[in-house]
Amino acid sequence: MFDIALGDTVITRKSHPCGGSEWECVRVGADIKLKCRTCGRVIMLDREECRKRTKKIIKADENI
Repeated sequence: MFDIALGDTVITRKSHPCGGSEWECVRVGADIKLKCRTCGRVIMLDREECRKRTKKIIKADENI
C-alpha cells in the first residue's frame, strides 16, 4: 500500500523544470497535494499517479 502522511518528503523519478525533485506533502486524502521544495509550486495528484511518480518517501520524523 502507498503510505504517505503530512510533512513527508517525496522524491520523484523525474525532476521538476526548476531542477528540484523533492516535494513536501501538504494534503492527504483522495488526492495528494505536493509543494516543490525548490520553487514552491503546488501540484495535486491522485494517489495512483503520485505512487507512479514517486521514487522514495522520507518520513517527516526522519527529516529532523
